[in-house]
Amino acid sequence: MQKITKETYLKWYEDMLFWRKFEDKLAAVYIQQKVRGFLHLYNGQEAVLAGALHAMDLTKDKMITAYRNHVQPIGMGVDPKRVMAELYGKATGTSQGLGGSMHIFSKEHRFYGGHGIVGGQIPLGAGIAFGDKYHDSDAVTICCFGDGAARQGSLHESFNLAMLWKLPVVFVCENNGYAMGTSVERTANHTDIWKLGLGYEMPCGPVDGMNPIKVAEAFDEAIQRARKGGGPTFLEVKTYRYRGHSMSDAQHYRTKEEVEEYKKIDPITQVKDIILEEKYATEEEIKQIDKRVKKLVSECEKFAEESPFPEKNVMYDSVYEQEDYPFIQHKL
Repeated sequence: MQKITKETYLKWYEDMLFWRKFEDKLAAVYIQQKVRGFLHLYNGQEAVLAGALHAMDLTKDKMITAYRNHVQPIGMGVDPKRVMAELYGKATGTSQGLGGSMHIFSKEHRFYGGHGIVGGQIPLGAGIAFGDKYHDSDAVTICCFGDGAARQGSLHESFNLAMLWKLPVVFVCENNGYAMGTSVERTANHTDIWKLGLGYEMPCGPVDGMNPIKVAEAFDEAIQRARKGGGPTFLEVKTYRYRGHSMSDAQHYRTKEEVEEYKKIDPITQVKDIILEEKYATEEEIKQIDKRVKKLVSECEKFAEESPFPEKNVMYDSVYEQEDYPFIQHKL
């Protein structure tokens, strides 16, 4: 793993702040009905992505996740303007406006979604890793899912085969405590989700998901193990989301006081405090970063607002009509 330096902290601060403000803007335009359908925000969980990206090799490593997936592709290198345009349903979006909030995707930047089926990405993540092993690549796949998806049967099937075939995959449970709205304590007899890996003799353990340093260290160990042929790891990254499961979530299952307590260990604040304490930047320099972030968010919004909606034929063209399409045989 690259050394965690002054530049690392400054990048973490700017990246995490941008991700937070980007999604705050999405929440605002959602209320204005400019973004429709479902909207699942990542606010509070930014340290998981920041730490993971620091440990990854973005020239070859891959990522797949669930439907809380707006900022991950940005971190992987996708133009944030295109991500916002996709949420607006515009032609300039990552999938020409046809995917929307839950289905951001970029083959170019090795981000494989964005999946609306709970836990659907877990076997797909193992499959991507199988492809890399089959082709003798030393790339590693990061496969993320929530605590709710950890109860899916496909997780066990994927864990079993990943260990059997020593696949280069890091399974990551981003445990934000409540799945859609049910606490971990009410969904299983035990609250240590990471222990699911023990049944497969898979290296596993808990990680402080509010601290990007702890995340980076845990991911680095897991990624290096996978890259050297040691097989998968299962990390339970304990984090917290400040907003509801989606924008339609009334959040009756928790108190406002609980949310405020977690905000006291906000990952952005933690990194900012280190920057100021170590004198990596002055208050004025921090303000300049804040201004850059605000400006970029405005540019993303302007791009999405001014982009055209896709032509109707684009939607129809995405339904297979090609006569010589592979595996389809036309019989008389």
